[in-house]
Amino acid sequence: MKKWLGIEETKRKTEDSTNNEKYKRKSRKPNIISSTFEKNRNIYIRKYQDWYLEFGFTWNEDKADTKPLCVICSELLSNQCMKPSHLKRHLISKHEDLKDKSIHYFERKLIELKTDKKLMRSFTTINERALEASYYVSLRIAKTGNPHTIGEKLILPAAKDIVSLLFDEKTASKLDCVPLSNNTVHRRVHEMADSVKHSLIKNVKESQYFALQFDETTDITNFAQLLVYIRFNSDIDFNEEFLFCESLPSRTTANEIFQKIDGFMAENDIPWKKCVGVCTDGARALTGKHIGVVTRIKKVAPESVFTHCCIHREALVAKIMPEDLKAVLKQSVNVINFIKARALNSRIFTILCQEMGSEHEKLLLHTEVRWLSRGKVLNRLFELRSEVQVFLSDSKHEFKSCFFDELWLAKLAYLSDVFGRLNDINLSLQGPNVSVFTVSDKIEAAIKKFELIINELDKNMLGFLPTLESFVIENNLQLKDELKSNIKTHCSQLIQNFKLYFPEDYKKENWIRDPFNTDNVLLAEDLSSKEKEHLIDISCDRNLMDEFKNTSIINFWIKQKKDFKDISEKAIKFLIPFCSTYMCETGFSAMLYLKNKYRSKLDLEPNLRLKLTKIEPDIKKLVSGKQVQPSH
Repeated sequence: MKKWLGIEETKRKTEDSTNNEKYKRKSRKPNIISSTFEKNRNIYIRKYQDWYLEFGFTWNEDKADTKPLCVICSELLSNQCMKPSHLKRHLISKHEDLKDKSIHYFERKLIELKTDKKLMRSFTTINERALEASYYVSLRIAKTGNPHTIGEKLILPAAKDIVSLLFDEKTASKLDCVPLSNNTVHRRVHEMADSVKHSLIKNVKESQYFALQFDETTDITNFAQLLVYIRFNSDIDFNEEFLFCESLPSRTTANEIFQKIDGFMAENDIPWKKCVGVCTDGARALTGKHIGVVTRIKKVAPESVFTHCCIHREALVAKIMPEDLKAVLKQSVNVINFIKARALNSRIFTILCQEMGSEHEKLLLHTEVRWLSRGKVLNRLFELRSEVQVFLSDSKHEFKSCFFDELWLAKLAYLSDVFGRLNDINLSLQGPNVSVFTVSDKIEAAIKKFELIINELDKNMLGFLPTLESFVIENNLQLKDELKSNIKTHCSQLIQNFKLYFPEDYKKENWIRDPFNTDNVLLAEDLSSKEKEHLIDISCDRNLMDEFKNTSIINFWIKQKKDFKDISEKAIKFLIPFCSTYMCETGFSAMLYLKNKYRSKLDLEPNLRLKLTKIEPDIKKLVSGKQVQPSH
């Protein structure tokens, strides 16, 4: 029965296996170096013993992968060679003349080996830091826009002088290993620019929407340069960054400009469908109705909205004025150029101002290109009217009699005031993160102020024209009807032009700037019933109201994406387009500084990118991918 059930057989098998194990343990021969073994996942790792130094061997100090290391030739053997016989064989076969040396000899060699390794690690660490320092100095050179040769010719010698004076010559000599040659800085700039570009494109791809701003100009070599900026949303705010700069080798037509922009987008896999705004000036090639760049962009990005630069529009507003005032402006510019454009006249006028104890010693040059500074130019001329009067009294200038005419000077005072106001408006429209609401508010305020000037003028009150007011009081004058008429006409023209060039009405979008006013829900015609319901939920939330007061409008709507996604996206899409080409104008100034007549062959984009960007290059990553070597 037991045999049939298999119990006997099972018992016999168990007894046989136990006996086999006992036989194996008894029959195993004792191993001399069995104490040097460690079992780890069925793999035996031999350990190093101090007395192995008799054979000229130390170990690599890696407990996970212990290997013998020869102190004579620094050869690293496998762990399986961690046997006295194998170590002795290496000593006899490779270093036969040292086989009879005592252990003290190998101890000295071990000390020398450790010293050499320590020096090597120290040398490598110094070179790694020198390489990293090279990148940081190159970044500073690019940020300041200086020539690449300044690193080797000025920065490094100056740093050595400072260190040698504050510390010692030995410490200063360590700076010699920092590579800062012209070619090295050039390579560093290109590598860091590529790093910044890679980070920017990655951020743009991760954003929900973006808007473009672009314009073109010519550099010192008469090459047309196209500058493009981008604004995109992140998790907390809008980011404005320099996108790229490309030269236009031949014509600056709409087709050429669009091909450059579209090619960059395609090359970097940036989808056009995310583009919701395009801003540029009023050039025909850019804004043409049928084949302009904006029209072409709208075909590939249907949701994009075109915005005519508000700074250029404000400049167009200021161009029209009554003929009498325009004549005074031309005469003033003629006098300024007569003094400023001739070196001798300019020097004599400076001496005259010094002798008369004037607050200023020079006039400001005026050109049609500098339309933003017209108010300052006229104000300086009015402040130095007495000095100009004296200077022109001995000359035969055709307009010298104007500075003896009180009516003419009163008109000049008015022009100084009004263009000063226009300049202030222009400056308020510039800067980062300017929204359409900011522009609308500034223009509305300007219109109301000019309306107030007209009303106050009827009461002979000049409080809004301080320069004219002080001139009238100082000379005990009364405004003539001719001047009043000119002022009223000019102010009326300005009001009319502001309304003409800034016709936008954002009442339907007032819910974006004030979501807690329930009246704005009725005006929001573009919102669906569900979106209006969400807007009501926001307007009745006191916590959100406190948050809205303590943060920017952009930041507030970005934070609402989690709870009110649909309405938040509409607000972001409306706020993200640029309102001006202010950043392009800033980029042009940087470009003229970088690519001057002494650096006419400069590779512009990498240097311009590092100078204009807010993104920091990943220098640690760039250094880790480089082979460390001393400066040469």
